[in-house]
Amino acid sequence: MNNRIIITVFFLLFSTVFFSCSKEKTDEIFDLLTSPVWVSDSLLVDGLDASQPGAVLEKFKGEAKFNRDGTGYFGQYTGGWRFAEERKALIITTDSLGMPLTAWIDELTSQSLKISTVYPDLEDPDRDMDIRMTFKVR
Repeated sequence: MNNRIIITVFFLLFSTVFFSCSKEKTDEIFDLLTSPVWVSDSLLVDGLDASQPGAVLEKFKGEAKFNRDGTGYFGQYTGGWRFAEERKALIITTDSLGMPLTAWIDELTSQSLKISTVYPDLEDPDRDMDIRMTFKVR
């Protein structure tokens, strides 16, 4: 009888610790993304600066804010966002883009956000652009 009680107590403690740690990690990622206002640091397409006037990522230049309710602004764009791939990717939606932007989170700290994606070249549909965006805290 005592062995059953000990095993049951151990199982309950293990389950509580396991699930609370998983939730804390999930909440930490959410808080890291939504707490600050981010400022674009570099906006690259195929390794080249694409933030200048007339360049592909010009409208992403400036501040980005991921609100806790899933809305936000991303440079000159406004729209929505959500996590994907177990919070290892972001999906950004806006009426201004032809399709959602799905980006991998390469780094997310209290001071740095780095994302990367492949997006169709709107001028040459047979070509994909390798995009890398980095942000720092304002």
